[in-house]
Amino acid sequence: MSGFDTSHSDYVGGLFRSHYSWLCSRLRRHLGDGSGVAEDIAADTFVQLLSAPAVQPIRQPRALLTTIAQRLMYQLWRRRDLERAYLDALLHDDEAQAPSPEELAQMLEALQIIDNLLDGLPAKVKATFLLSQVNGLTYPEIAAQLGISQRSVSDYMAKAIHRCLKASLE
Repeated sequence: MSGFDTSHSDYVGGLFRSHYSWLCSRLRRHLGDGSGVAEDIAADTFVQLLSAPAVQPIRQPRALLTTIAQRLMYQLWRRRDLERAYLDALLHDDEAQAPSPEELAQMLEALQIIDNLLDGLPAKVKATFLLSQVNGLTYPEIAAQLGISQRSVSDYMAKAIHRCLKASLE
């Protein structure tokens, strides 16, 4: 065997064995479904912990696991809201031609990528970008809808576009 250090993966494996069931039941209480989403989020929580640099012994592992799982849960909810808003927009747009399942999947994937690119930006910046690019609203319409100035709309769009360009260069 090579000189690969397995102590980190062994440590995370021990945390998994000790806390996975607890985390799943905690997530089920928040999600209220039996579709396996809680188990997926719990598993993703440990994957994130495993992919992190070597972790020092954690004094309160359940607190850390809860924090990571909550972030993943919020990402899931945000993605679902984004998908729901897009589907609602399609239903209410009389001129829109119903996309094929493949086109719909590609569009939802693109929306998820955009959401990930904009992650960490303030909510109004994200909303401004999405209202412009997804809903096709003009700057004055966005300003009226969000209750901000047109100058703020312009600034927010610049921030969002800068974030997207920066990510595309990485």
